[in-house]
Formats: sequence, structure tokens, C-alpha cells
Amino acid sequence: MPIYEYRCGGCGKKVTVLTLRVSEKVSATCDRCGSGDLRRLMSRFAMVRSDDARMDGLGDDAAGLDENDPKSVARWMRKMGKELGEDAGEDFDEMVDELEAGDEADEATGDDTGGEDDL
Repeated sequence: MPIYEYRCGGCGKKVTVLTLRVSEKVSATCDRCGSGDLRRLMSRFAMVRSDDARMDGLGDDAAGLDENDPKSVARWMRKMGKELGEDAGEDFDEMVDELEAGDEADEATGDDTGGEDDL
């Protein structure tokens, strides 16, 4: 079922219209003000990528990774987790949160290992 999005010329709000078929004629009106002055918007879409393409993209992102910056590593790991989906494991988000908060937690507790890697 196609979903069409419009911008209302009367009130400026976005209007979404769901149709049963692509061939169906759409005569949409604004839900808010009832205006028929609607301009069609470009809708977002998803592009399916193979597992190889997704992993290659993660490798490209890792090229700019600063392994000495826990927040940089955490951002990359979050992106990796989204790509892997459920395969990342249940504790993945918790582990990334701890990594991201590591420097702040060390500063607050005075626990500085002198730059040694806990991982």
C-alpha cells in the first residue's frame, strides 16, 4: 500500500494519505484545515543492502575511528550494533554505555589507569 505525503498550502502541516493501490487516484484534503491546496512531498525510503555491503560500510567508518577516544569508539560500536541487529547480543547497549561513560566515570571517581586499555 503506497503512502503519499503532502504539504498543505493553507496551514503548512504535513498530510499523509494511505492508498490501497498505486493506480488509485488520490484526491487528498488537509485533515486540519480541509484545504485541497496540497503539494506532494518526496517521501523517505529504505534501500536494502547485502550483508557484505553493510560490513564494508562499517569498515569504511572505522577508518576515521580514534581508538584513544572512548566516545568515538562508542559511536562506531552503536552504528555497528544497528547494522548487526539482534546478533549483537542483549548486553551490547549496556556495554557501549559503560564505554562511553568510562572517561567521565573515571574522572568522577579519580580512577585513572594511566591510559591502559580495559578491553
